[in-house]
Amino acid sequence: MSPTSFIVFADDWGRHPSSCQHLFRRLIPRHPTFWVNTIGLRRPTFDMASVRRALEKLRQWTRRKSAEAAPLPANLSVSNPRMWPWFSTALDRAINRFLLARHLRRLARRLAAPPVVVTTLPIVADLLPLFRRWRWVYYCVDDFSKWPGVDGKAMQRMEKLLVERCDRIIAVSETLRDKMNRMGREAELLTHGVDLELYATVPQAPPLPEIATLERPLVVFFGVIDRRMDTAWVQVLAQSLEAGTVLLVGPQDNPDPVLFQTPRVVVMPPIAYERLPSLVRESAVLIMPYADLPVTRAMQPLKLKEYLAAGRPAVVRDLPANRPWADCMDMVGSGEAFVAAVRERLRTGLPPEQGRARQRLRAEGWAEKAQQFERWLLGG
Repeated sequence: MSPTSFIVFADDWGRHPSSCQHLFRRLIPRHPTFWVNTIGLRRPTFDMASVRRALEKLRQWTRRKSAEAAPLPANLSVSNPRMWPWFSTALDRAINRFLLARHLRRLARRLAAPPVVVTTLPIVADLLPLFRRWRWVYYCVDDFSKWPGVDGKAMQRMEKLLVERCDRIIAVSETLRDKMNRMGREAELLTHGVDLELYATVPQAPPLPEIATLERPLVVFFGVIDRRMDTAWVQVLAQSLEAGTVLLVGPQDNPDPVLFQTPRVVVMPPIAYERLPSLVRESAVLIMPYADLPVTRAMQPLKLKEYLAAGRPAVVRDLPANRPWADCMDMVGSGEAFVAAVRERLRTGLPPEQGRARQRLRAEGWAEKAQQFERWLLGG
């Protein structure tokens, strides 16, 4: 039997290590995979974040294949269909339906059998009636209708259609699974995994030159830096430190400008995923200062289990996805408690009981998650 081909609509391949990319890196060796980079969900504005993103997409659309920044894994093909940057009106959606359908028909010529299409994005909902013989799976990773800068009403309309039309739904959190249930569909639950092998290298990781001059101790966040972050928490923590640096590392998506103006706060561009152990090795405490918002209550933070596998104290906001791991870290609900917990962990390090509780991470590797994901994608 020939392997099943996958078509994937998700975040741009290689842009940052999302859960979908972690899973498919383990499936690609067995299944030809066609990864479709899209324009994303944010409504274009005239801010610098939108301008940079527009320039990035224009480069993707115009460059030759040989100009790819990094070689792709065998069995993976990445494409960048031209798209219209809005989804608000019926005309917007019709334009994108035409552009994406044309792209999919070109891909279909390379397939020996109908593929399985996996999407993390509601924006493909209008395509399902055009490709009825294909199996469509909604991998629900976030409540995008609540994201800052996104046309929430348009996302809600398209997600409703996608949920009605798709063959299977896989959700990454209980909150998202409950949402699917309220929309009339059952969803499988697949929480995020962690790259245990990568984080086992923390003790031997080489120094990170980019942070060599920063004042220690380092209180570190790594991940997307955007409006989901509680700026007030970061500010009050920085103000409470007599020494050290609050270091925020990751791609920036229109973050609060106040973060760049706060003493003892340093914002750095993302580093390569395989270099994260070097960042962790020099960190004293890892933090997750998300605001308490509808979007953060729905999400399953990818970095949560990475923080726990890193062997460092972690102080996080009390949010639904974090609660099953409350015995592994400090979970707080106010800015004052956040500051107190970070300062305590700077003094004591990782408590032995939290270290012991983290042993159950051994069952949370991406390899195990990918096996279950594959079974569901193929109809099992």
